[in-house]
Amino acid sequence: MNSFFRWLGNQNQLVQIPIVLVVFGAVVGILLLLIEYAPRPGKLYFWIRLVACFALPVLAFMLLRPYQNALLYVLGIAVVLGGAMFLLDYRSREGAGYHFQLVLFAAPAAILLLVGLVYPAIATFVQSFFDKTGKDFVGMDNYVWVFTQPEGTWSVINTLIWVLIAPAFATVIGLAYAVFIDRAAGEKFLKVLIFMPFAISFVGAGIIWKFVYDYRQGDQLGILNAIVTLFGGEPVSWLAVTPLVNSLLLMVVFIWSQTGLAMVILSAAIKAVPPEQNEAAELDGANAWQRFRNVTVPGIRSAIVVVVTTVAIGALKIYDIVAVMTGGRANTSVLAFEMVNQQQRFQSYGHSAALAVVLFLFVTPLIVFNVIQIRKQREIR
Repeated sequence: MNSFFRWLGNQNQLVQIPIVLVVFGAVVGILLLLIEYAPRPGKLYFWIRLVACFALPVLAFMLLRPYQNALLYVLGIAVVLGGAMFLLDYRSREGAGYHFQLVLFAAPAAILLLVGLVYPAIATFVQSFFDKTGKDFVGMDNYVWVFTQPEGTWSVINTLIWVLIAPAFATVIGLAYAVFIDRAAGEKFLKVLIFMPFAISFVGAGIIWKFVYDYRQGDQLGILNAIVTLFGGEPVSWLAVTPLVNSLLLMVVFIWSQTGLAMVILSAAIKAVPPEQNEAAELDGANAWQRFRNVTVPGIRSAIVVVVTTVAIGALKIYDIVAVMTGGRANTSVLAFEMVNQQQRFQSYGHSAALAVVLFLFVTPLIVFNVIQIRKQREIR
């Protein structure tokens, strides 16, 4: 296997891509064929199962040979695979192939979910009860630190401010854009223009707005301070005023980025509102505002919920903007940033884990609420 990769590395880059795609397609194709045909009854499929029991462990050994304890890994794979194929052979006579196909298709996703999400979540929760080294049990001390020390309390307060203000402004502004731009001249161009900030990464957006807020002695490069000095004022260090103002100015970047997403979703929802309802309301004497409030808004309520919860979850996870623009200084830290800061800068794994658990507790109600709303809409339909 190593020789194959060495040979591949010596090839031209334009040749490497199709070779990798062909090999990947072949592996996926073999797995799909095995999942499709292995559960079927009959002698031919029995031999397919038997060959798979020998061929796949050999292939696994070729892949794992450079690693320590490769034989143990291959033995485990052979035992699991042999057991699965034995059950397939036994159950295929009873017509149970569909269920095994379902299990085989779902198993990789379930394993990845277990390894990549469930296990880390449990490990993080357990870690939050240990000290910074992860060795000594300290009970609730890490959670006490979160809600009593400035680093923890400011990150919690700022996160709550973000999740309360940013989604509301992004949704309202996005809804205003969707209403006023809808069916206007140059609608497509304007929507693309407004949506473009959403395509920019938070790191890129943070760098752009850092120049807007820039403060220095002498000539000003920042747009805001250039305007202030143009009218005779003194330049302001915008990101070091007060904690609330600092966080609000950072939120402007996030709102600017998320407004385009809100506009696109809400614009599509508005177009889906039956025009007959607006026409009937107009015949009843309702003005434009009344039609919007009593017809349009109820018709797009589910879309508004999706936008608010999606942006709120994004606000809870915000890290890049804070890291790029302030580095958590001037009391602008949020939970996600402080979690990484405690782990990487101070090697305090207990504090970092406690912050992660608090962040998880903030995110979970939003996700549950979103799922409930989606289910209600499906039931209505």
